[in-house]
Amino acid sequence: MADEQRVLLRALFDDAVAAADPAHCLPPFLPPRPAGRLVVVGAGKAAVSMALAAEAHYGDHCEGLVVTRYAHGLRDGESLRGIAVVEAGHPVPDDTGLEAAWRIKALAAGLREDDLLLCLLSGGASSLLVLPGAGITLQEKQAITRALLNSGAKISEINCVRRHLSGIKGGRLAEAAYPTPTITCAISDVPGDRPGDIGSGPTIGDPTTSLDARLILERYAIPVSPAVAVHLKSGEGESPKPTDLKLSRAEFRVIANADTSLQAAVKRADAAGYRSVVLGGAIEGESKVVAEAHARLASEAIGKGRRLALISGGETTVEVKSPAGQGGRNTEYLLALAWYLRGKAGVSAIACDTDGIDGTGPFAGAIIDSDSVARGKAQGLDASWFLSAHNAGRFFELLGDTVETGPTRTNVNDFRAILIDGT
Repeated sequence: MADEQRVLLRALFDDAVAAADPAHCLPPFLPPRPAGRLVVVGAGKAAVSMALAAEAHYGDHCEGLVVTRYAHGLRDGESLRGIAVVEAGHPVPDDTGLEAAWRIKALAAGLREDDLLLCLLSGGASSLLVLPGAGITLQEKQAITRALLNSGAKISEINCVRRHLSGIKGGRLAEAAYPTPTITCAISDVPGDRPGDIGSGPTIGDPTTSLDARLILERYAIPVSPAVAVHLKSGEGESPKPTDLKLSRAEFRVIANADTSLQAAVKRADAAGYRSVVLGGAIEGESKVVAEAHARLASEAIGKGRRLALISGGETTVEVKSPAGQGGRNTEYLLALAWYLRGKAGVSAIACDTDGIDGTGPFAGAIIDSDSVARGKAQGLDASWFLSAHNAGRFFELLGDTVETGPTRTNVNDFRAILIDGT
């Protein structure tokens, strides 16, 4: 792979991440200070960077608590005066997240009408803001979460189940704050920017039902305990609906999304002499299937004398049918793409998670070219075996082709770019 292609691919990803940095994308959406208290709560991988931006904007006039993933908290030299930070489990929730959710809901319930609840949401909030519904234990929610994550279910389906097993999602946080106004500022990590799927919508009325949640669990053959079954059948799990009076003072603002980041990458690719084609910012589907479709598009463009950049975002899935190795949906997509494009000259690609962590690996994703499979074979690495073992991250680690950023403290989901140089 030409060094200039590798440098450009990494620059495209870095620009995509920078475009979703709360330091510059949050302040334009922040409301004026209220007459009473300004309480800031939040959850997600960008929770701390959003809290820092909010406190820089308001100064000493805010208080509250945000919960983020382990290792995504305050860095050396950073501090928050009025907003506490809790680090908790993701993608499977834990006791620390449970305690943080109780504290956040208590803060909301303790407000008055002239106060303001500012809710800061970003990717990962659904796992981090965990408060099981009546009669359900954390262990039961953990088991269902693990099963759904391995099932290949779409994020919208997973979040539908979460909303109906929760005491804080699906509008219940705004319901607890009523009649205090609630303003939510969100960095969207979900295809289509559906408010109810960003953090499973703790401040948004939920049009789905407990029956919908039950059908999803049945569709993916997810076993549930008797307590969960009763919760979903009895009506106890029904969430507040969009027309509920107690949600009438809640407002929702998307401050950054996949398109924000894709456009930043387009600007960079165009400046480098490529014609950018955005395949979509809300692509879903199984990683290998998406890779095959993108490989067909790239193959059609190879050899036509053009320089193209195929750019996309969204959230693919991986259906794990055997014990998984290292990596996640982006490295799995990339290894499948490398397999389909093996031997085709003039093409290279990057796929990374904008939060800096792809699945179980310590890296954001990786970079490939048409020789990736052959280079692996020369080192005794069978790409097809690594792909079937869901161990794509390890394949790229052994090749030295991973992209490592550490936690970026933002998240607009997957970023993918394929460069085709047909000149």
